[in-house]
Amino acid sequence: MTEQRQHLYFNLIDELLKCPNGHEPEVLESQPELIDSGLVETMLQVATMFAHEGNQDGAKFLFFVARELAKQLGLYPEVPNSEVANKE
Repeated sequence: MTEQRQHLYFNLIDELLKCPNGHEPEVLESQPELIDSGLVETMLQVATMFAHEGNQDGAKFLFFVARELAKQLGLYPEVPNSEVANKE
């Protein structure tokens, strides 16, 4: 990942954090070229940093968005409900 791309990821994450609640999809859709595993990884790094700094709301938000993006990108295997039910 180039330094320039990392900078673009940070800018997009900053936009997500500042946008009004519910406008996150629009922010993401405005820059589809940045929606990839690198963005998910960067979000997780920033969320971890937030958690260590005591910014729990920011951390939870970024973990949630990163997980949703990972699902959309096929990076986060979803366990079908039937498998979860069988383990209980």
